[in-house]
Amino acid sequence: MLSHRHEIFMEVARLLSFTKASQTLFISQSAISKHVKALEEFYKTGLFERLGNSVVLTPAGKLLYEKLLAAKQLQHELYQGFKQLSENFSPQVNMVLGASTTISLYILPPVLSAYLLKNPNVQLDLKNRNSENILKALLDHEIDLGIVEGINKVSNVTYTPFLTDEVIAVCSSRNPLKKQQLELKDLYEIPLALRERGSGTLAVLEDALEKKKIKLSELPIKIRLGGTEALKNFVRVDTCLSFLPRQAVVKELQSGELVEVSINGLTIKRSFNFIQRKGTENNFPYKNFIQFTKRHYSKSA
Repeated sequence: MLSHRHEIFMEVARLLSFTKASQTLFISQSAISKHVKALEEFYKTGLFERLGNSVVLTPAGKLLYEKLLAAKQLQHELYQGFKQLSENFSPQVNMVLGASTTISLYILPPVLSAYLLKNPNVQLDLKNRNSENILKALLDHEIDLGIVEGINKVSNVTYTPFLTDEVIAVCSSRNPLKKQQLELKDLYEIPLALRERGSGTLAVLEDALEKKKIKLSELPIKIRLGGTEALKNFVRVDTCLSFLPRQAVVKELQSGELVEVSINGLTIKRSFNFIQRKGTENNFPYKNFIQFTKRHYSKSA
């Protein structure tokens, strides 16, 4: 099992910052410096080169980081092997997930509660970012499992289907648009409020419009907002039309605060996928979490 000291080194190496590592690990910067210094004394060589407010790995630091990543992979495989041999094997593990906004806010909370109830030995950390940044976090080894939507696939990542959702057009209940059946050509005349670049919701909207020969850049976009909640709150009080995941506006549609607007010929479906770096698909506890989550939603469907 990797030592606490090595885990701290890995976080500093990943972030290339003692300050950021202190924030993510909830450990004082002075304590982190002491742990790194102890490792440098043990290995009889420097692991980081200090450059003002930033650090870079020395050749020895790079070697240690690469070997520790490999050791962590072996540790995952060892845990998985023991789990298959004995159901009673349940080591204390930390699980770092990353999920896009819609998934983090509206889909995962119920399953996370159920999972932690059944797996009290797991300490969980969920990072909420847009799909593009979740993919980046995975490739940077910041997380080992992500859940994303509407994103172009890359070759060194494994994608496992999770759920299917729909993105719908919505407006305020006070907006005159609520009584109208829109045509695609009407989008050229209606002010739009949309998500920021990198959002999975925006990506699937853009893809669906391109299939209808409509370029998003040619539409009257009034504002872009970072985050689903910010976008919902804006649309409630404005005259813009917006596109939001159905999962994210269930309560607002039921209460009448928002109204679904039908656009003839436009249906936007999107799939959520688990993402992992290739070669880590059997890592414990992520494989178990994927299986648990898929079972949870297949039963509630």
